[in-house]
Amino acid sequence: MRTSNAIDFAQLARDIKHWARELGFQQAGIADCDLSAAEPRLLEWLKKGWHGDMDYMARHGTARSRPGELQPGTLTVISARMDYLPPNSATEARAMQDVLDAPQRAYIARYALGRDYHKVLRARLQRLADRIRDAVGEYQYRVFTDSAPVMEVALAVKADIGWRGKHTLLLNREAGSYFFLGDIYTDLPLPPDSEQPEHCGTCQKCIDVCPTQAIAGPYQLDARRCISYLTIEHKGSISEALRPLIGNRVYGCDDCQMACPWNRFAQPSTEADFAVRNGLDNATLVELFAWSEADFNAKLAGSAIRRIGYERWLRNLAVGLGNALRAQTDKHAAQPIIDALRTREQHSSALVREHVAWAIKQKENKIEYFQ
Repeated sequence: MRTSNAIDFAQLARDIKHWARELGFQQAGIADCDLSAAEPRLLEWLKKGWHGDMDYMARHGTARSRPGELQPGTLTVISARMDYLPPNSATEARAMQDVLDAPQRAYIARYALGRDYHKVLRARLQRLADRIRDAVGEYQYRVFTDSAPVMEVALAVKADIGWRGKHTLLLNREAGSYFFLGDIYTDLPLPPDSEQPEHCGTCQKCIDVCPTQAIAGPYQLDARRCISYLTIEHKGSISEALRPLIGNRVYGCDDCQMACPWNRFAQPSTEADFAVRNGLDNATLVELFAWSEADFNAKLAGSAIRRIGYERWLRNLAVGLGNALRAQTDKHAAQPIIDALRTREQHSSALVREHVAWAIKQKENKIEYFQ
């Protein structure tokens, strides 16, 4: 049994931040549980229906903005961040843009190029929680890594990890936004850190660059138009009006981060688990579309991408191939795209067939080259 009056909680907070860095996190901080300022924005966002098909966002209600409801007894939250730009890969903004500018190549969000971050962060947060237990004895805690109704960004702001950017992601002066967040809810009365001021000023490059105009205004994201939502969370047919705007982005989108001036300070990850797997930072749409379901499951084992399943993987690639076909001006170069699409015309999934049929029709926009 822990004897609270025998613990120097200020020193413990300092130790936790040090242990977090030893365990591979770049930064950790302490937040209190008062998210009353963030709760009205959450409820308004849900009221607008901007969460789309993510019914779980509404289902959990205020548990997301009231840590004590989600984990009874919670007094403070330990928030930690870990950089994820893959080491030794084409991750600089120019190289990332080069992929987007090549319609036949597949763009995958940088965070998904390596091992599933859920597994990496959860294991590391658990080790941090264990280390705290070794120091203070048994205590109540719960580890979260994007796996429950937790307002990671709001908590990270209160923990002095950074500030919320206009694209709604967390920004840090020394690291930009290419990092993961994780939390430990605890019953420890740790002294909370102080919020830092915002540093976006009048800049709105993230808003201006969004391909689908999903950022309706500063701090206002309509997930229903967001490419990350459409290619990952959305289970059904992608709106035909939005398909051309998706381009060759087949899993997630980094455009708002690439445009952000603060990401000139982003650091490559030192985590081997985040290294690129299967050449996904430079693969073509045609070669990925050729994967069988067995290939998909084997090659993406341990990857965050695998959770969307093979059907949505083909759906996303079909959209990319259709856009590549529309962009192609050479008949001979376009033929491999058409041939690839025709291999899935009779796919068992109606969702895949629909998107393949749409993609093949895109050649009509280049009728002068295909007659």
